[in-house]
Amino acid sequence: MPRRLRFNGTGSGEGGCPAVHEDLDSGEVIVHGPPLEDPADIAKLQHLDAGEVAVVIPRNTLVDFGPRDETPRVIDLDAFGRLFENFKHTAWRLETRGRYASDEATSTYAQFVAEEEPAWDYSSSWCQTIKAKTADGARVERVRLVDSPSTVGQRYLTAHAVKNEALGEDIRKLSRADADRLLLGDEDFWIFDSRIVARLVFDEDDNFTSAELITEPAAVNRYAQLRDAAWHYAVPYQEFND
Repeated sequence: MPRRLRFNGTGSGEGGCPAVHEDLDSGEVIVHGPPLEDPADIAKLQHLDAGEVAVVIPRNTLVDFGPRDETPRVIDLDAFGRLFENFKHTAWRLETRGRYASDEATSTYAQFVAEEEPAWDYSSSWCQTIKAKTADGARVERVRLVDSPSTVGQRYLTAHAVKNEALGEDIRKLSRADADRLLLGDEDFWIFDSRIVARLVFDEDDNFTSAELITEPAAVNRYAQLRDAAWHYAVPYQEFND
């Protein structure tokens, strides 16, 4: 069945190419322009699969005529987990909540509230993934906000930082008062390779249910600015007085 295509525009003059079209049913974007032909250039492209053709498009053509989709892109927990398998250089987290229900379901949380030494498990797939990433040179970093007085959940995460550190993570802490002064807000999120943001979604019982994926460059840049401010003022968890 033929696609229903809409011509969005061209940046090279009336009737010229390259141009941008949009599929009105699927939302897919179709671009055309001169092909990239130099084998040396083609060899540098990532994820160019068999049958695909690279074309050269002026930046302003995409900026002016590329469709903007404001619909949140929500991914499930399995897709969220794959983000940690696929990032290459950095994974950074801002933890803003006073309570995470998933922590309270663990045996180590029960041991902690009973004032016992938690028996950390380093054999999970999560641990193996993070340990392999950091051993290969990737950075995994977190800033955890802390209330005054700190909640039980936040004190548990201080104990849990020992496990994070053993996996190669860098854990830092920041007071809620300082976070408010810096206008960090209360969004809980990860940034992967400074280009993908996963904003974590929780239900009314503090259960992590899904993540909103954000890739629009201007929006990602806003989260990167929050990251930079938080990281600048946060201190290593060992130096923070709960």
